[in-house]
Amino acid sequence: MVYLTSAMVLPHKSLKGFAFIAVLLVLTIFFVYCMKWYTNTVKNTNKDLNLFEGNITSTNYDTNFKKRLPNAIIIGSNKSGTRALLVFLKIHPDVRACPVEVHFFNQEENYARGLDWYRQRMPKSSAKQLTIEKTPAYFITSNVPERVFNMSKDVKLLVIVRDPTERAISEYTQLALKHNSSLPPFEEYVVKNGNVINDKRSVVKSGVYIRHLRHWMKFFPLSQIHFVSGEQLVQNPAPELNLVENFLNLRPMITEKNFYINKTKGFPCFIGKIGLHGKRKTGCLKGNKGRKHVQVRSDVRTLLQDYYRPFNNELYSVVKRNFQWP
Repeated sequence: MVYLTSAMVLPHKSLKGFAFIAVLLVLTIFFVYCMKWYTNTVKNTNKDLNLFEGNITSTNYDTNFKKRLPNAIIIGSNKSGTRALLVFLKIHPDVRACPVEVHFFNQEENYARGLDWYRQRMPKSSAKQLTIEKTPAYFITSNVPERVFNMSKDVKLLVIVRDPTERAISEYTQLALKHNSSLPPFEEYVVKNGNVINDKRSVVKSGVYIRHLRHWMKFFPLSQIHFVSGEQLVQNPAPELNLVENFLNLRPMITEKNFYINKTKGFPCFIGKIGLHGKRKTGCLKGNKGRKHVQVRSDVRTLLQDYYRPFNNELYSVVKRNFQWP
């Protein structure tokens, strides 16, 4: 028979204390493990800030961010969708876009400030990203092509165009709002002698795209100039932007999932990059985008279409794309 002495039997309170210490030790080990897991997860997440929904792709990590001259410029055309094109391209993680129209090459005061001033207007970017600027006035200003060429003979140029008749009406609508409707009616503004288009008006001249393109072709080959359809950018943005991605040598990342339609204005809105916390950035173009144009008599509209048609056909032939304007 074995007899237990009082020294060999643990008191009841001591057993409780031992159990408490054991549980505390297990919880401590579990807490340390969780903290290590969380730290590794955050580190991995920080490497993948630029992810698209349905298009999960890791990006090359580059900390060499600085201001650079643009690799590409949206040079026009005015009232054709240049802002939409810039905003939609910003969806791409490899694109860094200047948020304002700089007017460097077309305004003498700015051009006199030099390329260093121009560079400082650009956003910071890595060597593997594309920096892009937008100023629609460049396309129609005759001395700009040479100035851009002197900056870079390799820069890529984007021109978004739309039906020139609709473009002229859109520009007139904007002018009329600025002048508080002090302008004569559109029909009187663009027509002279009853049935002749007033080709001295800037709203008319800007839509003769082929004339402006001829100035640019004196300095740049067509292989460096890409024409974007303003109509397709609104109606079916993803395929049109895929053509731009290809032209700019960007990774194909923009898809139909990056867009939805604003039911009020009938204009596409975007779904942007996925951030650190998995939240998608969405938005629509602000202000007057997609606004209603002034009413125009059908005979004047037809007169403008007849005026632009031969210029349009010449453009189609040169750029090898039929935009199918009336």
